[in-house]
Amino acid sequence: MKVDRLVSLIMVLLDRKRLGARELADMFEVSPRTIYRDMDTISMAGIPVRSTPGAGGGFEIMPGFKIDNRVFTAADLSAILTGLNGLSRMMGGEGPVNALAKVRSFIPADRAGDIELKTNQIRIDLSPWMGNRNIQAYLEMIRTALQERRVLTFEYANRYGEKTVRTAEPCQLVLKGSHWYWQGFCRRRNDYRLFKLTRMSNLEMEEVFEPRDYGEPQLDMTDLLTSLQGKITIRIHKSVMDRVLDYCSPGEFPPDGEEHYILPFPFIENDYYYDILLSFGDRCECLSPPRVRTEMKRRIGDMAAIYKD
Repeated sequence: MKVDRLVSLIMVLLDRKRLGARELADMFEVSPRTIYRDMDTISMAGIPVRSTPGAGGGFEIMPGFKIDNRVFTAADLSAILTGLNGLSRMMGGEGPVNALAKVRSFIPADRAGDIELKTNQIRIDLSPWMGNRNIQAYLEMIRTALQERRVLTFEYANRYGEKTVRTAEPCQLVLKGSHWYWQGFCRRRNDYRLFKLTRMSNLEMEEVFEPRDYGEPQLDMTDLLTSLQGKITIRIHKSVMDRVLDYCSPGEFPPDGEEHYILPFPFIENDYYYDILLSFGDRCECLSPPRVRTEMKRRIGDMAAIYKD
């Protein structure tokens, strides 16, 4: 997050005085060019940053400068606090807690109440309701491996539950759609892969590695899914409407009697989407097209056969 990085850059320069562009780039895991742009942004905000060329040179904030705690608006500070609060609850450790304390030091006494109110209007809780309790421990271990540039070994289960032993060099943690992933260079596949934490087991840290250049993982699948999805017509009971709305936008759905609705539903003919329909149980019926309805009958029949005496 750029605002978070800018705040951290200011705090580091106030605390450690002069630092070179390469040292700052390594510290924040960005390119030196990004650091130069950040310094321009900080200067435009009214904070006097001085650049000294040559050996021993770098960036520093002018001696004697005291940052004005009004440089950030109430909305700026509440947004930063909201994000850091959510991160600290899930990841733990001293980093987010120290960052929270530093950001709170910017809050003037006469604005503390307003900023606290805005911060409490949004709560981000990244911890799961239930399920795999290894997530937080694995997050801590992966974060440590990222900081120390340590190789990770683990067992990884594919979508069918088949496990393979993997060795990978971690690049970054990713939170996507309430699930945690991490990108790393997989030595087994000799390529970059995105690993889902809930599919991992027996995670361990190994030797130090030399970082590679890597690109951002492909996380936005909107265009691809839109091109693949079609529409089917389903009849649902009102009791599952809240779950149906996780997959389609609310609209004017025609009622079918007092307790049912008929609506178009986005659909791709694969196991994932058939499992979604089956998860609604007897409160959802596929009306069309006939081929999807026929396939649903087959899958329900196979399921019923398991429970025959």
